[in-house]
Amino acid sequence: MSQELQELQQASSAIFNEEGTIPLSFGNDSEAIAAAKIGTALSDHSGWGLLKLSDRDRAKFLHNQTTNNINSLQPGQGSHTVFVNSTGRTIDLVTAYVTEDAILVLVSPNRRQQLLDWMDRYIFPMDSLNLEDISGQYAIFSLMGNQSDTLLKKLGLEAIIAQPEASHQLLKLEQTEVRIAVGNSLALPGYTFFVPLDKSAQVWSILTTAGAIPLGHNPWEKLRIQQGRPFPNKELTEDYNPLEAGLWQAISFNKGCYIGQETIARLNTYKGVKQRLWGVELNTSVEPQTPVYIEDKKVGILTSCTPTEAGAFGLAYVRTKAGGEGSEVKVGETTGKLVAVPYLTHEYPQAKN
Repeated sequence: MSQELQELQQASSAIFNEEGTIPLSFGNDSEAIAAAKIGTALSDHSGWGLLKLSDRDRAKFLHNQTTNNINSLQPGQGSHTVFVNSTGRTIDLVTAYVTEDAILVLVSPNRRQQLLDWMDRYIFPMDSLNLEDISGQYAIFSLMGNQSDTLLKKLGLEAIIAQPEASHQLLKLEQTEVRIAVGNSLALPGYTFFVPLDKSAQVWSILTTAGAIPLGHNPWEKLRIQQGRPFPNKELTEDYNPLEAGLWQAISFNKGCYIGQETIARLNTYKGVKQRLWGVELNTSVEPQTPVYIEDKKVGILTSCTPTEAGAFGLAYVRTKAGGEGSEVKVGETTGKLVAVPYLTHEYPQAKN
């Protein structure tokens, strides 16, 4: 984070983490959450990682490393994809953006070094590939809310509106060239901005002056859970595969071999997904890792939980045969109900290749 951006956010009542790198709250959590749903909110995701793959074998390499069909992407296109280990267990959900001469990969903040090390293991001497961590060169802003298009039109950025998910363009925002991608970190309308670090304060100011409400990490985490967006060390761990995690939209079953492909293909072919991620409406908050019960039988585990006005909301892995949407559950000393969440899919989109 640039010092200028930090000072600008502090002037807007930002409260930072101990390292001073992540704005946890702007003292407006309820307003910001409402804006993310029915207005426009702006979250600083500069703590996330941005990796760059370049040279001749960049697409083939990432294609062989992750679950989606990277080889099919053209410059200006992108896709969500999942890094998995050799047994098909999740490492991270990422988004790949293909440019004319590189692939930019947006990764979770707590997976940057792990993925760098992971990919480095699979680069062979004959590969024409450069792998760089360019996280420190850019600020990453997530714009979200059903008024995001209106804000972009106001700023003269209409060219990216109504393009497919993960499409991206280099556009001029006043005098600054920024890369804007369709979609954000949640299942909400919006965009992701990749901004040169030395221009980050200027762009943040332009977006907030245009009407975007600053949203800190704490309310974003609340939204993440309510949206069902799985996250590393919580829902995305080596205990689960991406089919169980509801990331079917980030998987191609026809792309050929990749690390972990055999396991994932077998699970799909033989309908072997034994558990799946659900939202859980709860009466009160419960600590993550608390077992989930249906009729006194342990059927899963809670992975995340956040308080809400109606009680609490969590995410939990539950055995497929134990129950589905609407099932009554007991978690710790409280009760709740399994519900679908917007971010997750649990069946193969027929149109995907």
